[in-house]
Amino acid sequence: MKTDIHPDYREVVFHDLSCDFKFITRSTISTRETINFEGKDYPLVKIEVSAESHPFFTGKHKIVDTAGRVEKFRQKFGSVGSKTSVANG
Repeated sequence: MKTDIHPDYREVVFHDLSCDFKFITRSTISTRETINFEGKDYPLVKIEVSAESHPFFTGKHKIVDTAGRVEKFRQKFGSVGSKTSVANG
């Protein structure tokens, strides 16, 4: 097997921000942040939806606010550089 061609496969903590749920799994994802979880330092990946918060797995409908982010973007940048008109509604 060739050396130095495979990505670093290691334990990583995924943090579901919507319900503050953390879990450890193995991944090759690159991260800049780390977290001390259960007494050990791990690379940290922040996610918005996991099996702990997804309606399919929980059986509960939960609204994720994406419209607020779009509105914030439109307030900041308006229609600068846009080829389409901004829908007001």
